[in-house]
Amino acid sequence: MSPYSFLTAEREGGVMSVGLHRPDKRNAFSVQMLRELAEAYTEFEHDREARVLLLFAHGQHFTGGLDLAEVGPAVAGGEPLIPDALVDPLDLRPPRRTKPVVCAAQGWCLTIGVELLLASDIRLCGSDARLAQMEVKRGIMPFGGATLRLPRLCGWGNGMRWLLSGGTFDAAEALRIGLVQEVVEPARLLDRAREIAAEVAAQAPLAVQACLRSARLAQEQGDRAAVAEFEKEVRALMATEDAAEGLMSFIERRAARFTGR
Repeated sequence: MSPYSFLTAEREGGVMSVGLHRPDKRNAFSVQMLRELAEAYTEFEHDREARVLLLFAHGQHFTGGLDLAEVGPAVAGGEPLIPDALVDPLDLRPPRRTKPVVCAAQGWCLTIGVELLLASDIRLCGSDARLAQMEVKRGIMPFGGATLRLPRLCGWGNGMRWLLSGGTFDAAEALRIGLVQEVVEPARLLDRAREIAAEVAAQAPLAVQACLRSARLAQEQGDRAAVAEFEKEVRALMATEDAAEGLMSFIERRAARFTGR
């Protein structure tokens, strides 16, 4: 049984599936729901057997965004939404996750929903998805990473088009600008996301984490910073049991059995 009130969480093999579960409120985020999501990400980070997190939502909609009636006063009063000891699902401050996240969104995906997509590594949406970063329509601005990531990921003009207008766009536009990698029929969305998560989980976890670390370093500190770490990263990987297993599986023409050591 899930220990969370507004989430479900279960691990099957190397994939930990976390589902937003407040469907009567279109999965709008309360303060408690935000903290529970951080707890789930922290659980994922500390679970050695969990190699990939799959974030999805129960019901027709990914999320209606923040429950501003509750979250707004908390932010205005300076209350921290994510306790310092927990992993931030928006990946804006330490402690940061070191393992990949696949995210699948359907129906309405507003404000923090878009930002959770942006903070993930592989992103899918249903063909019924309707997305908006609509904070400017409420007299505020995004504060979960959209101003950083949307222009960087989708291009300045595309990012500004949706950040500054607060307008709603569909799945085809999300695919066009590179916000998502695949658009899937709603009935197939979760299965497809699970397929991708399982594919990533089947690879050598230390190598996957090194790839993620290198790409993140290049994005945040530039190519030179990442290049400077190449040799150290590769030497460390070559000394692992998984690298030896990868070589043997190639020689023996079989699927590798990686252990993360």
